Amino acid sequence: MPSLGGLAILAGLLVSSLFFMPDTGETEGIILGALIIVFVGAMDDIFNLSPFAKLVGQFLGSAVPVMSGVVVQNFTLPFIAPVDLGELAEPLTMLGIVAVINVVNLTDGADGLAAGVCFIGAATFAAIALSLNRYSAGILAACTAGASLGFLFHNFHPATIFMGDAGSNLLGYLLACIAIQGVLKTAAAVALFFPLVILAVPILDTGFVVAKRLKYGKPIYAADRWHFHHRFVNIGFSQRRTVLYLYAWTLCLAALALALRFIPYSDGHGNLDTGWTLVLVGLGLVVLAASFYLVVVLEILKLRRFSGRRLRRKGAITEDQVDADVAEQLATGEFPAIERE
Repeated sequence: MPSLGGLAILAGLLVSSLFFMPDTGETEGIILGALIIVFVGAMDDIFNLSPFAKLVGQFLGSAVPVMSGVVVQNFTLPFIAPVDLGELAEPLTMLGIVAVINVVNLTDGADGLAAGVCFIGAATFAAIALSLNRYSAGILAACTAGASLGFLFHNFHPATIFMGDAGSNLLGYLLACIAIQGVLKTAAAVALFFPLVILAVPILDTGFVVAKRLKYGKPIYAADRWHFHHRFVNIGFSQRRTVLYLYAWTLCLAALALALRFIPYSDGHGNLDTGWTLVLVGLGLVVLAASFYLVVVLEILKLRRFSGRRLRRKGAITEDQVDADVAEQLATGEFPAIERE
């Protein structure tokens, strides 16, 4: 199976950028940084670099756009004055870019998952950035969405090519740069919430996995089967169904981000419109319910049914034993083999 599909994503980005991206210093920095990120990822795909070498390469690639002006100098929060980062602006921006790179990289564990989630995220960023008159970032987001969608055609299950670290690192890098240029460098009151909501699925997945690895004393870069997509497959979902559920979750969060941008719930001076605020709160509750359904109903309750069936084959059991078995599997991420119906 070819595993350097990231080169195809890069090619799509470069060709579209030549036609549509403005020729500025920041654009040149982002493209040059992308070339470094893809090179490091490709070397890892071929030679299996050490985690330290990959991290150094990611910071080097991230430093290029930062030195070109892709920097978060301050950020805004509702009802709070802008927070100025001062001398920490550049190192924190680099750290943020590297963090998003690895968040997307860790998500790439099922056919079409990273490409689909990044397509949804980039398309959402494009709409928001263009509405904020951040045209360069909006165009870059549209180019990224197009490259992701084109690759997804060949990467959806059953995949005929994998993006590898070259592709996942590139997409994470681009989404981070888009978030900085298109959202975080604006005066929008909820600017900080846009990337957190749009990228919530990979962020939550990575946060959960890292927390588990720390809890059980494993290196945070060690491979395991604690990711959301692994857990769904382990309890009996097909790979396609798993990916489609995670797409749906991402779409719900993207819709919430768009609602935060386009629903006129505030006049921009701290005064809320009661009706539109209630609409926004309602949408938030729908997204929360969808998240609850996905994690609790689809994962825990389905797992409980499978665990009960497995344990009953061994003899009479109590409900407490089933609950204990489910809790252990969810805590360790180690699931017994499950027969598919």
